[in-house]
Amino acid sequence: MIKTILLGSCTFVQGTFVRRLDDGKIVVRVGDRVFQGVPVTSSAAA
Repeated sequence: MIKTILLGSCTFVQGTFVRRLDDGKIVVRVGDRVFQGVPVTSSAAA
């Protein structure tokens, strides 16, 4: 499952979901790199 996370204030990373952390952040994998950040919620198009 592909998920998008926010790193810092304006950097987004999209990758394969790995796991959810206890603090609400999630971990995604992009190739051989792993990133953790705040999940971006989806919204309906206007």
